[in-house]
Amino acid sequence: MEPTRDYPLFGGAFSATLPPGAIDVSDLRPVPDNQEVFCHRLTDQSLIVELLELQAQVRGEAAARYHFEDVGGVQEARAVQVEAVQPLLLENLALRGCCQEAWVLSGKQQVAKEHQQVAEVVTLHQALLRLPQYQTDLLLTFNQPP
Repeated sequence: MEPTRDYPLFGGAFSATLPPGAIDVSDLRPVPDNQEVFCHRLTDQSLIVELLELQAQVRGEAAARYHFEDVGGVQEARAVQVEAVQPLLLENLALRGCCQEAWVLSGKQQVAKEHQQVAEVVTLHQALLRLPQYQTDLLLTFNQPP
């Protein structure tokens, strides 16, 4: 079994430990500068790490829902459904020193892949870490297709 590996993100600003089989999508296609995208070579699962502008107008659970719905809009989801939203304990986070609040959300979105007509229901798990001193919302999205 291939071991996990630490992968530098955003030019080495921080890193993530990735599972065996993770592929950097930027080696396959262009990825926006504010994103790091990884996929698994044997599944359609993907992990997206995004640095987004802080959405100060929403707080708490509403912030997690805002970003989930925003992803649905970008993906032109035909339906979005939040299944659960829970706070993350800051003391359990590596970024606890600069994270004001953190949330985890699970939900489903009905989306079609690029250049396809048929929409599938995809389960998404998101973690939102709010970093107001950097005017940043750090959003991690794990896509789990059927």
